[in-house]
Amino acid sequence: MNDRKPFDRLFDQLADEAAACVICERMRERKAVLSRLNGALDPRVMFIAEAPGRNGADRTRIPFHGDTSGRNFESLLASIKLTRDEIFITNTVLCSPRKPSGANDKPSRSEIRNCSGFLRRQIEMINPPVIATLGAVALDAVKLIEPHDYQLRDAVAKILRWNGRLLVPLYHPSPQVVITVRTLEEQKRDFRSILRAIVREENQTEKCGREK
Repeated sequence: MNDRKPFDRLFDQLADEAAACVICERMRERKAVLSRLNGALDPRVMFIAEAPGRNGADRTRIPFHGDTSGRNFESLLASIKLTRDEIFITNTVLCSPRKPSGANDKPSRSEIRNCSGFLRRQIEMINPPVIATLGAVALDAVKLIEPHDYQLRDAVAKILRWNGRLLVPLYHPSPQVVITVRTLEEQKRDFRSILRAIVREENQTEKCGREK
């Protein structure tokens, strides 16, 4: 365990840096959702979503926890028998973007670009074998780290290669998406691709270990 301490400190430093960031004007009063509560630092899969929700992660400080999107995500995760101890969850924008009314809003392109350095460093530091993007915003955002031409409608639930690892594009589990685009049952079928990607990557790692 001791050999992980320097790595853990580096992650904590990154989280502190994100917490102090005030680059995005409309989110200067918000605080980045990035801490040990985001999940395992040696995960089997990293999930990248859009942004912390007003009633979810921005309130609870735990990604996908405390609102309907969080409950949907928990159901999807349980459907493939993964626990939060095995995953890491982050967002393309670490703070919660709001409309003037106070309602949740999509992050702008400039806000996504402003936060892309934090996303890149999380991926480099944690080095997950599998990444699952949740929604078109997240899939588009990772282009800033390593270009790709994947589109969610065509690539959903496919196991793809990106940035030296496996990528599984998925829909976001928000209630709006569940009602209008992809039902929870359909998303549960999509989530099975995560397991297939994990098994494929773990088998490859085991094979490489035997050949050494």
